[in-house]
Amino acid sequence: MPVHRIHHILLCLLHMWTTLTSVSSHPQHSICQLIQRTAVCNNGSLSSVPARLPKDLEELQLNHNNIQTLKNNSLLDYPSLNTLSLACNSLEKIELNTFQDLKLLQSLNLAKNKLHVGYEETSHALKTLPRLRALDLSENELNDEMIATLLQNLTSLEYLNLSGNVLGRLDETSFSDLHQLKELDLQRNIMYEIAGAFDSNPKLQRLNLAFNYLLCLTDFHMTQLVVLNASHNFIEWFSSRQDLNDTFLLETLDLSDNRLFFFPFLPSHSHLRNLYLSHNNIRFYEHLADNSTLPNSTTTVEFYNMKKYSGNVTAQLWDESIHGDIASLEILDLRGNQVQYFPHGFIQKMPVLSRLQMCTNCLETLNLTSEQFSGSLYELDVSNNRLNQIAADVGMLTALGNLTYLNLSLNDIKLLPSGLFSSLPSLRSVDLSYNNVGFCLPEESETKTDNSTTCVDWKNIASLRQLFLKGCNLEIIPSSAFTGLSLTHLELSDNPGVIVQESLKGLRTLQHLGLGNTYIQDFDFSHFQSLKSLIISGNYLSHLPPSLLNLDLKVLDLRDNEMSTIPSIQANTLAQKLHTVFLTGNPFNCCQTEWFRTFETTKTINMVGQSHIECEDLIQMRYRVEHFQLFVCNQTEEESILWYILLFVPICLSFVGISVIVLITSKPKMLPMSIKKKCLKPTSY
Repeated sequence: MPVHRIHHILLCLLHMWTTLTSVSSHPQHSICQLIQRTAVCNNGSLSSVPARLPKDLEELQLNHNNIQTLKNNSLLDYPSLNTLSLACNSLEKIELNTFQDLKLLQSLNLAKNKLHVGYEETSHALKTLPRLRALDLSENELNDEMIATLLQNLTSLEYLNLSGNVLGRLDETSFSDLHQLKELDLQRNIMYEIAGAFDSNPKLQRLNLAFNYLLCLTDFHMTQLVVLNASHNFIEWFSSRQDLNDTFLLETLDLSDNRLFFFPFLPSHSHLRNLYLSHNNIRFYEHLADNSTLPNSTTTVEFYNMKKYSGNVTAQLWDESIHGDIASLEILDLRGNQVQYFPHGFIQKMPVLSRLQMCTNCLETLNLTSEQFSGSLYELDVSNNRLNQIAADVGMLTALGNLTYLNLSLNDIKLLPSGLFSSLPSLRSVDLSYNNVGFCLPEESETKTDNSTTCVDWKNIASLRQLFLKGCNLEIIPSSAFTGLSLTHLELSDNPGVIVQESLKGLRTLQHLGLGNTYIQDFDFSHFQSLKSLIISGNYLSHLPPSLLNLDLKVLDLRDNEMSTIPSIQANTLAQKLHTVFLTGNPFNCCQTEWFRTFETTKTINMVGQSHIECEDLIQMRYRVEHFQLFVCNQTEEESILWYILLFVPICLSFVGISVIVLITSKPKMLPMSIKKKCLKPTSY
């Protein structure tokens, strides 16, 4: 054999040996994915840190494993780590010298473990991390004392997550060493008091206190804070320190889902842009200051905080000096409160307000002129109130040139300013659902009272794209009602018996059309070639209108109709186009459900409420279509033939018997003669 061939064979054997030994010496590589200088070893059922990974690792992820103790020598081979994640490991403790050589570690994730078991030893380990900036200790069953121990001397921390623990009371010692802290997450604990807890954190900018048990936030003086989320607590009172001349940096304040009775007493000087106050008990009490109206009303309100400190507050509860600076406010969310009116000058104090959300309150009147809304107003939602009239002059409507979305639904509006919608040049979406304002008929002389009208002329509003008129008791829509409009969304559902066919023909730009509960039985949709979403639920449709099959529909709502089946040809056509279909509430025939199998096997279709689609068999028993077996229908057919046979035989036998009886009765001598002839023959004997 030539020498060079032997040489090649030896080289191949050497390469195989090197590969095998490297695999055997790195058994952990198979469960870790290496991406540059990051090792991802998640969901590997590991009980310890993998050995013999690259020594220059900068990030190591060990989430969702079974590591219970992080031992002293676990990370000796990875001194370059700056990010370590051990979330969801049932980790109970970290030994004293585990991080001794990790001088570059900046981010440590220990979320969803059991560090309450060995928190004291873990605290000593954390103290050896001089550059630690981000620490996640969420969901570790840690209480106040444990947290105070764990956070001692962590002077470099900038981000801290303590959510989902059992913290109850915080005081000035809780975060006293965290002088660099910028963001703190304390949501979903059981906190009821935070007295002076953040006085040692002058750089704190984002604070999350949501989903706790706080009863009040008084003496708020954190001028450096930019975002404060205190939603979902039991807060009845929010007040900031009024004697500070410093400008607060606060931009977002979330006090939604609390028990506030009063509009919050905000800082006197601030940059507040977003104020969320939804789902409280807020109302205004300006009328209480009028002693002529309420002579026996009190002039002061006493408030007691957790330390029994009492303070008097004037009863004129809309006072600029008390309620603070709202001049920079852009978003005000007051949904779900008890506001009956806006105090005098309240709206004017917000010259750059762009979104006002007042859904579900107690407003009875809305005068756009007297309130003097800002020209920056982009969205106005006053739905689900008690409004019966809206007032505005032409000048005010012209000033609202930026108003784009207007929601007036779920009120009792009967009068509107003449030209309200046509005078708003940027208006794109109007919701007048569940009011009693209809269309102005061409021959109708508009009923006007002080420049108000009882109907609306929608023609030629060029900017309008979405119009919602659900439940307005509409009967006839004039054929010219939508002339000059380029609507993409039109909602006319819940108007039983409304006549719409002729008025809609010109709306070729429609992408969504709602005709649910209008009692239509047939409709020509061939004019709407841009239609993507169609609601025709709650009608009396026994079959699909053929014109639907030529549309490129993505969403189709057919609930609560009279459909017994969908022919296979139609089902196959729809299956190639639809993304979402609603079919519950129809009396489908259990023996004609091929359409269901077609939709079920088409992976691109979502049958909403699929498990609740029912069908009826021959005796009107109801079944869930997805569980009904078609062979039952075949068995039913065979059983019905057998029943016919079984019923026919007794009838035939009865007929024969009756015939014999009649014959014997009519000719009584025939039977004895027949018997004698056959049975009494002469014998040979």
